[in-house]
Amino acid sequence: MSKSALKKELSKLTKEVLIQQILDLYEKNTYVKEFYGIYFNSTNENELIKKYKKVIRNEFNVENPMRSGEKFSVAKKAISEFKSINPSSMGLADVMLYLPESACQLTALYGDYSRSFYNSAARNYQIALVFMSKHDLLDHFQERALQCVKWSSPCGYGFADDIEQLYNEFYS
Repeated sequence: MSKSALKKELSKLTKEVLIQQILDLYEKNTYVKEFYGIYFNSTNENELIKKYKKVIRNEFNVENPMRSGEKFSVAKKAISEFKSINPSSMGLADVMLYLPESACQLTALYGDYSRSFYNSAARNYQIALVFMSKHDLLDHFQERALQCVKWSSPCGYGFADDIEQLYNEFYS
């Protein structure tokens, strides 16, 4: 159903029916709860940031790498879900940067990974930097972005060069 078709159908409903449908969605869907929690400022965005960072950390678990899933798809899904609840740009940038940060830290601590791992980490680093640039947040995250450069420095497959080049592109 298109948005215009949905809008047309919703306009036929009474206020009471609409409220009941929203309440049903709220009860059945975590993302709806999180969305309205942020929208009405009843949920602390920092708690949701921690929740979604935890999902990312489980995939790139530097504390216990044997328990790492190392699946960028799972971490990117967490970012996408967080984005869908309409967080602040600062909060979204924080979660977005956490993915390449965690991947860089993992490889710095536990050795070389595959070329595809490095390519995915670099791509997510670039996506985070582009977002931060677009929302004027680069200065706020510069130290963490630079830490990615430091963690990637001993890595192979040109990963260190890619991360450093991206950093220099945004922080020249």
